[in-house]
Amino acid sequence: MKIRKIAFLLLPLAALTAGLAIWGPEALARYRDRGVLNQIHSQEVETGTEGYRYALGGNDKIYILSKCLNNQIQPESEQSAMTRTGQGDLDYQELTGTYAFVVNRKDAEGKEVSGEEGIELCNAAVRELKELGILPDSIRELTPSAYNAELYSAIDVPEPRNNVLVWKISLGTGKQNADKRNRLLDAYVDADTGKIYEFYVRSSITSWSQIDPDQMVTSWAAYMGLGEPQEYEGTNPLSETTPHFKKYSFDGMEEGSTVVTIGFYEDINELFLKISK
Repeated sequence: MKIRKIAFLLLPLAALTAGLAIWGPEALARYRDRGVLNQIHSQEVETGTEGYRYALGGNDKIYILSKCLNNQIQPESEQSAMTRTGQGDLDYQELTGTYAFVVNRKDAEGKEVSGEEGIELCNAAVRELKELGILPDSIRELTPSAYNAELYSAIDVPEPRNNVLVWKISLGTGKQNADKRNRLLDAYVDADTGKIYEFYVRSSITSWSQIDPDQMVTSWAAYMGLGEPQEYEGTNPLSETTPHFKKYSFDGMEEGSTVVTIGFYEDINELFLKISK
């Protein structure tokens, strides 16, 4: 008798369970759809391309800049060189030659920049080169009133994404006849990293014998993130206007290379490191 009562109670429960199994998923789906369909939803996601910028290595940068400085090919009319991907409409068909060195007005983010920003960046780089023993400690701080700073883009015209944004820092023309002792005269400074590619300074050094060019170029290469320097073979002794210099070679783009020269003018106590001819 008890078994019949239990079976009688279980029959409705089994029927309810079977009904839920058939009707339940469909009803749940309709309920969820009402909460999603015909409504706008937002969700924050991380993407690997956000903020992406094409990045060149140190060897590639000095190669492009050296080519541009050696060619000094500019467009017929001055224009802002918006060379970063997606940041401007520079017509590269107006550029002549393979490499162009173009006056710029904006930084890598497309913002207007002042010369004081370039001078501040150069001051920080000078301090770092002093700490590394590449520049003499006697080199003075740069002041905005005494220096000019202009922003340039060095561009590989056939491949415009290959470009380097640099500050050209130079002692102002009004200061050319002033005391130049222990002053930076000219420099090219990377606008992104603040690294100095090239410099000319008047220093307290009085002779070439006081300079160790091998040590100097090795320290500068490490500072720039380059590979090991190789002594440049076949140097023409008449290639410079001073007898006191030494040339080195660094790997460039593809099969190319960049020549770096360390030199000194004893009569005016001027030390230089350059990547251009």
